[in-house]
Amino acid sequence: MKPTLTAKLLQALAPWRNAPAWHIAFSGGLDSTVLLHLLATLAKTDNLPPLSALHVHHGLQAAADAWPAHCQAVCDALGVPLQVIRVQVQPGASLERAAREARYQAFAEVIGAGELLLTGQHRDDQAETLLFRLLRGAGVRGLAAMPAQRPLAGGYLVRPLLDVSRADLETYAREQQLTWIEDPSNADSRFSRNYLRHHVFPQLTERWPQAVSTMARSAEHLSEARGLLDELAQMDLLAASQPSMFPWLALPSLALEPLCTLSEARQRNALRHWLAPLTRLPDSEHWAGWQALRDAKADAQPLWRLADGQLHRCGGHIWWLPASWSEFSDTSVSWSRPENPLQLPGNGQLHFSGSAPEGHLSIRYRQGGEIMELPGRGRRDLKRLLNESAIPGFIRGRLPLLYQGQQLLAAANLPGLTAGGHAGWQLHWMPPTCDQGLS
Repeated sequence: MKPTLTAKLLQALAPWRNAPAWHIAFSGGLDSTVLLHLLATLAKTDNLPPLSALHVHHGLQAAADAWPAHCQAVCDALGVPLQVIRVQVQPGASLERAAREARYQAFAEVIGAGELLLTGQHRDDQAETLLFRLLRGAGVRGLAAMPAQRPLAGGYLVRPLLDVSRADLETYAREQQLTWIEDPSNADSRFSRNYLRHHVFPQLTERWPQAVSTMARSAEHLSEARGLLDELAQMDLLAASQPSMFPWLALPSLALEPLCTLSEARQRNALRHWLAPLTRLPDSEHWAGWQALRDAKADAQPLWRLADGQLHRCGGHIWWLPASWSEFSDTSVSWSRPENPLQLPGNGQLHFSGSAPEGHLSIRYRQGGEIMELPGRGRRDLKRLLNESAIPGFIRGRLPLLYQGQQLLAAANLPGLTAGGHAGWQLHWMPPTCDQGLS
């Protein structure tokens, strides 16, 4: 016997019954209306986590101004609290994408630790996503379409209706006499998904009635393949996760040599997995940047520019620098009380170990032409000294330099670069991390 919609929903949500809360992404459309009604009905007989609904108002069309009131009326009737979130959609090449990003950013700010965001995407949506991404030339990661679950903020996004057809949702809605919003933009075939929905899929299903089901099944197979590729990437990244010469530099990095022993396809697979939480991934044409970075001469300092930052190569490692890496103040800072740590504007923190030198101290940054007096070596050009220390080029502009009056005393974190024989102290620098706004 075919399982009921309620049974399918309970099965899909079985692993999440102990979550602190379930939030329903409630647009007021058919899919989310059915999901909300199913859960509100189940909550009367089953012990479910606390339910609430979230409605995101994009303000992109006049008709949408009436939707929060409709959603409020539905939620009041079902006894489910509703939160209406108003967002600003940033203009861009794809209005669909910009609205989606604004929506999920709003959701991420609401979801607490371990909580769920439940969305109403169904089997037809999955088939549309697969075909849409296929037409865009997506790889396995993209063709796996929408996962049934994924992390979101401190909790998870879960799609419990992916195995349910739109026809089944419509049948349930009619039987329960539900009312829902018909978004006028869903009829606009200028949007790619609407074109597929209204013009392509009707012809596909006329010729192949099971097209939606079989395409959704293909997405499941591809999702399994993606999982295997992710496992392979984790194995390859483990071999490349070696400490660098600079343990104080808390930036994501990988050893280059273990990556170079892999095939081209495994290199790209490992890097996609590593870069996914850091930046939007490059398309096929832009992977030439990785080859140029990897194959550059040993004394070169190549970089690969990506959407949200740069990948640098130095000291046998590749390093990820987020786009905000250069956003710090390189003006000098006076250090009147060196017994206390010094917070640098946008550039982490400094402190001394041992007795700090006396006199007027300040922190400056490289301008070029700096000279340091080293015991037993005389006057040396700072640039050459940094080359000897193999300091990555991308860090040199941020490296704090300690001055006593006009004399350069030390470069932070480099014990060998201390002028005048001051052996009783060291200058320690804790650079900002990605968690401190660099990602």
